[in-house]
Amino acid sequence: MYQVVSVLVIIVSVLLTLIVLVQDSKGGGLASNFSASNQVMGVRKTTDFLGKATWYLAGGLLVLSFVAVMVLERPEASSNALDDKLEQIAQPETAVPNFPSAPAEETATEE
Repeated sequence: MYQVVSVLVIIVSVLLTLIVLVQDSKGGGLASNFSASNQVMGVRKTTDFLGKATWYLAGGLLVLSFVAVMVLERPEASSNALDDKLEQIAQPETAVPNFPSAPAEETATEE
């Protein structure tokens, strides 16, 4: 199931990229070249269609992303294996190291 959703995400992403590239920008775009030769839909209708297609594809991409996260298989054994490895690690000793010191009888005799 995850592979199907992943393929759909890729297809929607490519379509969204193409729709955004075709849209009319501030200085004109690819849509202005198509509207000059094809007056069937008109310039206004082409812009409306591209704008709506952008919003629908963006929404579809968002929904597909959430679906992909939901159908992603999570292995249960990995968390238990990690806990087992952490328990097997030897804990360092917390004892304070012994430093050499002067014997107690020598300090008493010197005074």
